[in-house]
Amino acid sequence: MTTAKIRLFQPNGYQETIKKGLSAIHSFNSGMSLGKDDDTEQLDRLKEEIKTADAIVIGAGAGLSTSAGFTYSGDRFKKWFSDFEGKYGFQDMYSGGFYPYKTKEEFWAYWSRYIYINRYLDAPKDTYTKLYNLVKDKDYFVITTNVDHCFQKAGFDKKRLFYTQGDYGLFQSLNPAIRKNFDNEDWVMNAMKSQGFVKDGNGIFAIPSGGVVRMEIDSSLIPKCPIDGSDVTMNLRSDDTFLEDGGWHRASAAYSDFLRRHENLHVLFLELGVGSNTPVIIKYPFWQMTMENEKATYACLNYKEAYCPREIEDRSVCINCDIDELLDNHRWRDYWKL
Repeated sequence: MTTAKIRLFQPNGYQETIKKGLSAIHSFNSGMSLGKDDDTEQLDRLKEEIKTADAIVIGAGAGLSTSAGFTYSGDRFKKWFSDFEGKYGFQDMYSGGFYPYKTKEEFWAYWSRYIYINRYLDAPKDTYTKLYNLVKDKDYFVITTNVDHCFQKAGFDKKRLFYTQGDYGLFQSLNPAIRKNFDNEDWVMNAMKSQGFVKDGNGIFAIPSGGVVRMEIDSSLIPKCPIDGSDVTMNLRSDDTFLEDGGWHRASAAYSDFLRRHENLHVLFLELGVGSNTPVIIKYPFWQMTMENEKATYACLNYKEAYCPREIEDRSVCINCDIDELLDNHRWRDYWKL
């Protein structure tokens, strides 16, 4: 039986969660709430929920990685891309990723740096490790729109992770007939060397003492599909060409199965750093599933963006915070010992 036929029998958690998110748009019309009680009382409720929940579904967005130090502008951008900023004028990594470079050598030089620092370097802070220590002994599952691999680096079980939007560590062929992604770590390391970056005593690439690196890679390093030699692109969801390979479908099915097995139990839907760019993937479905399960609780931790629908206000925890500071603040150092 072919892979395509086998896949027909797998549940698609991604499509299911999108449907829940779309349903939520029509389910909540009483306005939004910032939650009840003050932060201390909310934290007490959150701790109790983590401790007593039958299952925890973590939904993570870009705000979680930002809290961990993966910022895309400011000093971190200037450290790695000041030459690109000087030549083209953009001031953040996202803008540089969409810039229409004239040559593939320059395009892939930019992207090799981008991938290296956001996928193969550790986050500056141990936010993900602290989160893992909170839930490692619980029955958990993670759905995330992040593509930086931080969950696996922190020790989260790969079988309990669903990266919905791809992975900085993967290439896909521009030939749609090639239904397989390819690891890019070796290519990234060679591309960094090609630009003149050198490894320091800790094995981390750095700008050489002269302070100058090339803004292009060798032509021989332009990445190609190892199967048919076609051009490749990043495995990141930006349009309908995004490749949902076998691993993606297995993770999608595992997410669906986890939700189904816990749908009538005491579930904590823990939303971390999810903004308003793609609310239909995590935020809205979490609202909908909380409303449908009277035993469920929704928790939203976000910097200046923590809120919930009034319909589930009594079963919600909303804390406006920097997530890393919340997990690490001296006031709470012993607090999280569940």
